[in-house]
Amino acid sequence: MHYICQRVNLDIESPPRELQTGFLKEENKSAMNHPVDDRNMDAAPVEGKITDEAVAAARRMIGMQLRAEGPYLQDATIDTIRNFCNGIGDLNPLYREAEYGRTSRYGSIIAHPMFPMAYGWLGRTRWGLPGVHGFYAGNDWELFRNIRPGDRITAIERVVGVEEKTSKFSGRLVIQYVEAEFANQSDELVARVLGWCTRHERQAAREKGKYKEVKKHEYTREELDAIDAAVLNEEKNICGRNIRYWEDVNKGDEIPSIARGPLSLMDTMGFLVGCGRGHTHGVLLKGAVRHPGHFFRNPEAGGGVEYTGIGHHRESIAKEVGVPGTYDYGPQRSAWLASLVTNWMGDAGVLKRIRTELRLFNTMGDTTWCKGKVRKKYVQDGYALVDLEIRAENQRGEATAPNGSATVILPSREVTTRLCRDGSGIDLGCARFA
Repeated sequence: MHYICQRVNLDIESPPRELQTGFLKEENKSAMNHPVDDRNMDAAPVEGKITDEAVAAARRMIGMQLRAEGPYLQDATIDTIRNFCNGIGDLNPLYREAEYGRTSRYGSIIAHPMFPMAYGWLGRTRWGLPGVHGFYAGNDWELFRNIRPGDRITAIERVVGVEEKTSKFSGRLVIQYVEAEFANQSDELVARVLGWCTRHERQAAREKGKYKEVKKHEYTREELDAIDAAVLNEEKNICGRNIRYWEDVNKGDEIPSIARGPLSLMDTMGFLVGCGRGHTHGVLLKGAVRHPGHFFRNPEAGGGVEYTGIGHHRESIAKEVGVPGTYDYGPQRSAWLASLVTNWMGDAGVLKRIRTELRLFNTMGDTTWCKGKVRKKYVQDGYALVDLEIRAENQRGEATAPNGSATVILPSREVTTRLCRDGSGIDLGCARFA
């Protein structure tokens, strides 16, 4: 889709479709008044190539501001805040129960720290390298203010970097970075995030077949019982109103794990609902006419229009891009790891920073175990801080989201430390591309 606010003259011949933003090409203007046919959309996702020219064009976009994705859920309400929690399986009453929030230290429910994702998955692949498949690969959030019912969120997003690497999955790949800032209706900074995605040639990934030997896990009854018990008992480990003081935390302390899975279609579709996504019929078709390279007429749907990212829900399309089966959404897994931290820190704690890296695919039937431990505790700018190591593992013990980290502000019994109700009093300088 096209997200730059104005047409940009990059002084190159035949700029890629992603750079022709804000204007419909003549044939697409005409198509708006006629049925879509195979001249505008293929019967399968476009098979683009990573060429030197395409990479150079993507690099020329560095510094440009992108048109905000969506926005989807721009207004925070009790319903949208709770619905987002439903989409990520978060049971914390501070983020979902109005009466609990009313009697809390905040005077109302507040949104889950990852609620800005409901505005749009900023950092997701949607610029440059036409026809080259993209996977959401990670994000680094710094959080400043709580989002409350009645807040209206806006965002500014810009391209900040492009890197080239090689991988066993697809050979040549490109990593794209964007930085975004979210603000409320008073123009106060709510959050800042650096997001990155990887771009892979569909054909190369398919032919290399890195994951072709991966088989769907067959659970024993005992394994399923253990997962169910972890999910159903999660509420018991939510710190909530029980204050976790900085002095009571020690380096090496383990954080109670949480489980998400086995991953089902209900889980992935529920995340979409929680983020307010669901373009259908005429809304979908109009978008496809404007940007046919991002959609296709799927023979499996009788020629119905589907987005190229439908591999999250159709196994055949997932396998066309080298993935062993339908898989979760990257922002979804990042939100699970945030819930791991917020369960542990309690209502009096403040999640200041969270960074997640997404590596292995989390496919249907996989279970994600979110784990963490205390890495460091210290005082900075008068605030009592704790750094955590966080990660996600599947039922095979493979790290699907390694090397994660989080910083939490905790209350301290030392009266020389500062009190806080949010993260606005300290800027760690995170979410910067280097």
